[in-house]
Amino acid sequence: MTGWIEGLLALQDWLVILMVPLGVLLGVAIGAIPGLSATVGMALFLPFTFSLDPLTGLVLLLGIYNGACYAGAIPAVLVRTPGTPSSAATTLDGYPMAQQGRAGEALTISLVASVAGGILGTLLLAFFAPLLADYALSFGTPEYFAIAMLALTIIASIGGGSIAKGFVSAAIGLLIAAIGFDPIAGFPRLSFGDAQLSGGIQLIPLLVGIFGLAEALTQIERMIASRHERRRIGTFSMGRNWLRRLAPTTAGASTIGFATGMLPGVGGDIGGYMAYNEAKRFSKTPETFGEGEPRGVAAAEAANNASNMGSLVPTFALGIPGNTQAAVLLGALLIAGIQPGPGLFNAAPDLVYGSFVAMTLAYFCLLVIGLAGIRLWIRVIQIPAAYLWPLVIVFCVIGSYAVRTNVFDVMVTLAAGVLGYLLTKGRYPVAPLLIAAIVGPIAEENYRRSMILHDGSFVWLLQPLTAGILLLAVASLVFAVLRHRKALAAANEPPRPN
Repeated sequence: MTGWIEGLLALQDWLVILMVPLGVLLGVAIGAIPGLSATVGMALFLPFTFSLDPLTGLVLLLGIYNGACYAGAIPAVLVRTPGTPSSAATTLDGYPMAQQGRAGEALTISLVASVAGGILGTLLLAFFAPLLADYALSFGTPEYFAIAMLALTIIASIGGGSIAKGFVSAAIGLLIAAIGFDPIAGFPRLSFGDAQLSGGIQLIPLLVGIFGLAEALTQIERMIASRHERRRIGTFSMGRNWLRRLAPTTAGASTIGFATGMLPGVGGDIGGYMAYNEAKRFSKTPETFGEGEPRGVAAAEAANNASNMGSLVPTFALGIPGNTQAAVLLGALLIAGIQPGPGLFNAAPDLVYGSFVAMTLAYFCLLVIGLAGIRLWIRVIQIPAAYLWPLVIVFCVIGSYAVRTNVFDVMVTLAAGVLGYLLTKGRYPVAPLLIAAIVGPIAEENYRRSMILHDGSFVWLLQPLTAGILLLAVASLVFAVLRHRKALAAANEPPRPN
C-alpha cells in the first residue's frame, strides 16, 4: 500500500499527467498504420524523453506502448492488416465481422477487451510482480522449448477446414524462420550468398505482406471480377447480454496473455493466438470461430494487452526485457541512470508504482479516446474500394520500409504478399505460417541449447515442468485431431429420414 501512495504522490506533477493522454494519442496514431509497431513509435520518441525526468519520460513511452497495442486492431478489423504484430490474431474474427457489416461491433469489442485486459494485467503486475518474476526466472532452456512446442500445436486448432493444410502452412513458416544465421553455430543458412538474406526475414515485413498486401491483392481481384458494394457499418453496440457473453472469455484470455508475456521473447502475438485457441477449445460452438465470433476478438485483444503488462515483470523486477518494446523502456531507464532489477522496487518505489498508476490511467484515457474516435476509424471501410486497397498497398510498403529504412524489407513484403495471396487462393490458412515463423526459432535454439547442456542426452525432457508442458502439447494435438475427425464424420453422415 505504501508503494501505491508514493506512486500517487509522484503523479501530482501536471506534466506527468499530461503525458498520459498524449502518449495514448501518439500510440493510437502509430499503431493504426500497418507496419509501424509500438517499438517503432517508442524508439522514435525516445530521444524526446532525455530532457524529461525519468517518470515523465517513462509515462510518455508507456502511453505509446498501450495505445499502439490497441490501435493495431483498427486496421486488423477493417482491412485485415494488423497494425502491430500482437494484433494478428484479431484478424481471424474481426475482419469477418467487418465483412458481415458488423465492423462497429468488432471495434467496440476490441476496445473494451483491450482496456479490460490492460487494467487486469496492470493489477496482476503491481500485486504479484515479485512472485511472478521468481517464477519466470526458474524457466530454463528446456521449459522454453516445451512452451514453443505447445504454441506450435495451436496450428492444429486454427488450421481451418483441413489440419493437413494447417501443417503445410506451418512448414512454410518454419522454412522462412530457418533463413539467416544459425543461432548456435553462427553460419548462414538458406541465404544463397546474399548478405541481406543472411540477416534473416524480419517479422514486421513478413506480417504486413502475408496479411495486408495479400488481402489487398485478393480484394482487387474481386473488385475487378465483380461490382464492389460498400459494406454496412452496423451498430456500435456489443449486442445483448454482452457482459455475460464476453466477460469470462476476456478474463481467461487476460490471464493467459499476462502469463505468456512474462516469458522473454514470447510476446503478445503468441499470447493472442494461445488465448484465441483456448477460447475456441472451451467454446460450445467452436465452429463459429473464424467466421465472425465476437469472443474471438475479445480473446485476442484482451490477451495481447495483458501480455504487454506481463512483459514488464522481467523488465522491472529482473532487468530482462520481456519483448522489444520493453527493451526500449529498459534503455530509457538505463539512460536516466536507473538500474532495473530486484532492488528497483525498494530503490525507486515512486517510479515503479507511479508508472503502474499511470498505466491504469492510460487505459481509462484509451477507453475515452477510443469511444470518441470510433466513428472516425470506421470511415476507413467507406472509402471506395478503387481507392482503399491501392492505398492499403501504399501503406504496407511505407510501413515495411519505415521499420529499418531498408529496401530489402519492401521486397520481403511484396514476396510475402504474393505468397499469402496464393495460400488464400488455395484455401491454406496463413495464421499457422506466422506462428511457426515466430516460435520456430525459439523452439530450435532452446532445443539445441538443452542438448548441449546435457551432453546430447534427452534426459532434460523428463524434467517435471518440461514433461508436463509437452504432455499438454500432445493432448492439445490429439484433441484437435479427434475434433476434426468428429466434424468430418458429422459432415458425411447421411441425413435422417423424416
